[in-house]
Amino acid sequence: SQQKELSRTLKYAFPPRMFRCRHPNMIIWSHHQCLSHNLHASWFGAQVSAIRSYISVAENLRNELNSKILSCLDDFMKQSRGMLVLYTMKNPSYPEYVFSSESGIMCLDIHNDHPHLMAVGFYDGNVAIYNLKKATSQPSYKSSAKSGKHTDPVWQVKWQKDDMDNNLNFFSVSSDGRIVSWTLVKNELVHTDVIKLSAEGTTTQGPEGLQLQTVGCGTSFDFHKKIDYLFLVGTEEGKIYKCSKCYSSQFLDVFEAHHMAVDSVSWNPYHLKIFISCSSDWTVKIWDHTIKTPMFIYDLNAAVGDVAWSPYSSTVFAAVTTDGKAHVFDLNINKYEALCSQVVVAKKKNKITHIQFNPVYPVVIIGDERGQVTCLKLSPNLRKMPKVAVGESVSKAPCFRISIKITA
Repeated sequence: SQQKELSRTLKYAFPPRMFRCRHPNMIIWSHHQCLSHNLHASWFGAQVSAIRSYISVAENLRNELNSKILSCLDDFMKQSRGMLVLYTMKNPSYPEYVFSSESGIMCLDIHNDHPHLMAVGFYDGNVAIYNLKKATSQPSYKSSAKSGKHTDPVWQVKWQKDDMDNNLNFFSVSSDGRIVSWTLVKNELVHTDVIKLSAEGTTTQGPEGLQLQTVGCGTSFDFHKKIDYLFLVGTEEGKIYKCSKCYSSQFLDVFEAHHMAVDSVSWNPYHLKIFISCSSDWTVKIWDHTIKTPMFIYDLNAAVGDVAWSPYSSTVFAAVTTDGKAHVFDLNINKYEALCSQVVVAKKKNKITHIQFNPVYPVVIIGDERGQVTCLKLSPNLRKMPKVAVGESVSKAPCFRISIKITA
């Protein structure tokens, strides 16, 4: 057994020469054939066995070469154990870390200032914090029924700024309609209900004449890059709520956004009034949060599982659909259709569930429901920087994270 353990250690410590050589070459390589609008297969392709329904990917901004991959095992309605797997793009043959959990893992987010800390949401409604510096497979902190855990699956978690006492703080959204703030106080997760979603016009008659309000189901959320208190919440009913951390009893605005569940919502990192949403109703919509109607609507002919803004341009975004395609748009070049619509997986056997841009390199990472994580490089025409007029200064986008829930 010691010999096997040594072999595994050496395999991890000294990755195959093929990957070590191809990694730097793929980053800087540009061929004349790349002038087309294509996504090119790269060296990275990680396979996590026995995955059925969900994959979520988050990038560690402190080390742009690392790719953090979260996986939730088994069928959604037959959840058992989950798994959290972390790879480096330098060595896709073996993961850096592997954590198992009693419940399926639905989402995660990596702390921007403390990249060894990961907030995780579970299928059973719990949330937890994993510390990569500790030599244990168990989370360092975890919620419980006593501490106010969710009663339904947690679809998304996001780290926020520390509170006034410098305590770590993150938010979670769940199908139970609660947006909860979790604060780490004296080695314990303390919860505060920020807001509770309710489905308008769905009051039902309860026993003894009581009026029961149907709870809205939160599916995704995103916080504004500059205005700390402002955030958006997407729901299973297709609505998007504009909310404030300061008001727990009412919404700032309600957008009748989609006809089906909102799978992802995200603020633009450059234009602070703009956000994007996607849904299972086949559409991607771009909004100005001060206007109730969308500015752009794109029909992708299949349910859209995820959408993400690029970190290098305010006009570039990418979306993935359940027919196995990845779509890349640049509004500065073409406002009406995608520059690239490329098949990544076979649609009859698999579905893409997530896409995310690398914050530094021209690379996107895509996850599917069978556990395959694929890294693709954007051709030069898909990553053109916006032109700057003479004498004009362009500010860099604020540092931001992307951590998105994916549904099968």
